[in-house]
Amino acid sequence: MPFDAYKQYLSLKNHFTKDKYDYHKYCGKSRATVQSFYKRKDRFWFEKLARNKSDQEVIEFFVSNFITCTDPGKLWIGEMIREGEDRYTAWKKRTQSLSYIFREEIETVFADGNFDSMFARDGSRHPEILKAYLRGEVSIETMVILDKILGYRQNFDKHLSDPVWETVSMRIKKYSSFLHIDVFRYKKILKEIVLGRVK
Repeated sequence: MPFDAYKQYLSLKNHFTKDKYDYHKYCGKSRATVQSFYKRKDRFWFEKLARNKSDQEVIEFFVSNFITCTDPGKLWIGEMIREGEDRYTAWKKRTQSLSYIFREEIETVFADGNFDSMFARDGSRHPEILKAYLRGEVSIETMVILDKILGYRQNFDKHLSDPVWETVSMRIKKYSSFLHIDVFRYKKILKEIVLGRVK
């Protein structure tokens, strides 16, 4: 249903842009009404989306777009439908081969046995793990998995008052509840690689 797609769009947009709103806590509820929906000039985008995707795919489509665009608050539905399919396809590929991508990225960024230095903070300078993410060497998924294992995000939050980090931190926090992983399995992969690198 187009109205359901619209409700998902609003609640997921709130989730990824508002600190206090939690999609799971509120079960994806929003204050949208059918009347307000039918007054929207852009409703045909939601109609198009609802026609082409199942309910679950609609949620995945929005999540994949909100976590990969530069500014989720400014992401308009029309632009998302026109350009978001590539983001969605790339996201599906990443999540389907998540353990492989995690292993590859970890092997690259911790290649020199520099595990601790990747998370070290030096005044207001960005930690190396954040730089690796900003350079595109580490995916948002790997950042989330590392946080699930190490809990580094809250530590950075306390010491980095930096708009770049604040944006990434919010993204990690908000995406975390959508990325269901076996933490023990990923911890094992991380240990294997890091300990294997230590001479």
